[in-house]
Amino acid sequence: MAHTTPFSAVIAALLDESKLFPARYLQRFSDIESVDLKAVLAAWPDVSGQRKQTLLQDLEDLAETDTLVSLDAFARALLTDPLAEVRLRALRILVESDEPRLIQAYRKLLRSDPDMEVRAAAAANLGHFVLLGELEKIPAEEKQEIEVDLMLALDSSKSQSVRQRALESLGYSGRAEVPALIEAAYQQKVTDWKVSALCAMGRSSDTCWSKQVLSQLHAPDEEVRIEAVRAAGELELEPARGILLDLLADEEDIEARKELVWALSRIGGQGVRARLEEMLDAETDDEEAEFLEEALDNLTFTEDLAQFGMFDFEADADEEAD
Repeated sequence: MAHTTPFSAVIAALLDESKLFPARYLQRFSDIESVDLKAVLAAWPDVSGQRKQTLLQDLEDLAETDTLVSLDAFARALLTDPLAEVRLRALRILVESDEPRLIQAYRKLLRSDPDMEVRAAAAANLGHFVLLGELEKIPAEEKQEIEVDLMLALDSSKSQSVRQRALESLGYSGRAEVPALIEAAYQQKVTDWKVSALCAMGRSSDTCWSKQVLSQLHAPDEEVRIEAVRAAGELELEPARGILLDLLADEEDIEARKELVWALSRIGGQGVRARLEEMLDAETDDEEAEFLEEALDNLTFTEDLAQFGMFDFEADADEEAD
């Protein structure tokens, strides 16, 4: 789309810190042209740290509300910024990017960035590429290199946050060593480690963790309980359905209710659709209603997959009978 405002005006507005940066210019950072990227990077050292952080926060918010926005090129260029907070926010913007060239940048940040929060974020972002490796969407050699870096970080990093994010990312991995690492974290008495272990369990796609996940759905600690809810949804644990429906009936916290609703939309089955439709009919908040509609759409997807799987099973049975 052609822009009537020259990009020089965007840069001038960014440098004019006496005024708020105009929201209408945020879209100019999406799919940014190389000449404009060079121009903004040339001016970037003259932008104050606070202004940079505010811009990146606004861009992150924009990306969350507009799925067509692509900020990868701009955020990727900021991974070497002198300010740790800028690097950290760039990593957050890039969290779902599939760009293969990011792998080496993330690995370098994990191994040697001076800021532990940045290292932790890099470890978290690498999890996406472990998953892509399991799906055979990146070369096996690259996946193995990522896993080695994550295991080294889990074993030797001085930062608990880095070690936790490394474990969570390894949850996607099919390596034989990983289940023991998850179990060891789960057995720790530190709540944060139990949360990370449950996260890794959910990402594993392995229902061998059903007992541990189900046992934490009534955990007294809210963080543990919510992570168990997420894991139950990711693992599509049918035995969790009744528990989650009961929890949903009594839950007053909006964010916790969203986690319960989404987990149920992934599990599906008896009573789920009726409950979500009942909630939608009673909802008066537009944002909450939109979320419930998305959950119902996801439930339809879950039900369609289940039906498809049933047909496959019937076809296999017919072939065996023949």
